[in-house]
Amino acid sequence: MNQGIIPEQESLFEDYIQHTPATNGQRFLNWLIDNLLMRFGLSYLTGTAVGYMINNFFPVYAMQIVSEKNPWDLILLGYAIGIFNYLIYYTICEKAFRGYTLGKLLTGTRAIRDNGEELTFKDALLRSLSRLVPFEVLSGFGDKPWHDSWTKTQVIKVR
Repeated sequence: MNQGIIPEQESLFEDYIQHTPATNGQRFLNWLIDNLLMRFGLSYLTGTAVGYMINNFFPVYAMQIVSEKNPWDLILLGYAIGIFNYLIYYTICEKAFRGYTLGKLLTGTRAIRDNGEELTFKDALLRSLSRLVPFEVLSGFGDKPWHDSWTKTQVIKVR
């Protein structure tokens, strides 16, 4: 608690704290680091796990995927794994680690609600779902990306 501030007034004081928004460069690095981690680390792990389960529980289907010349099953499976990874990575990281992902941690930024409070699970999940909208990543070139404006959240500098 701050000295000289009555406990009831401390929450009022915190409402007036100004946060410095992350720069577009920091946000781009967040996106790049997190996507590299998801695509090369997390996708490898989940892809291996899904492949193992399909091979052991549905061996006939596994043989069809490998032997057929129609790539759509693999494309759809890869797309489903990518969606799963986005939802799991961003939702769990932003909630469990108080607004941080690996990218945000490395760039000294953090996601919070517009009112300055920590993200709720619902906020983190909705931010993750918003990122799945086609061309959402291009909204980062504007003032506020869609996944921030739609969920009333922001990414701020913490150091």
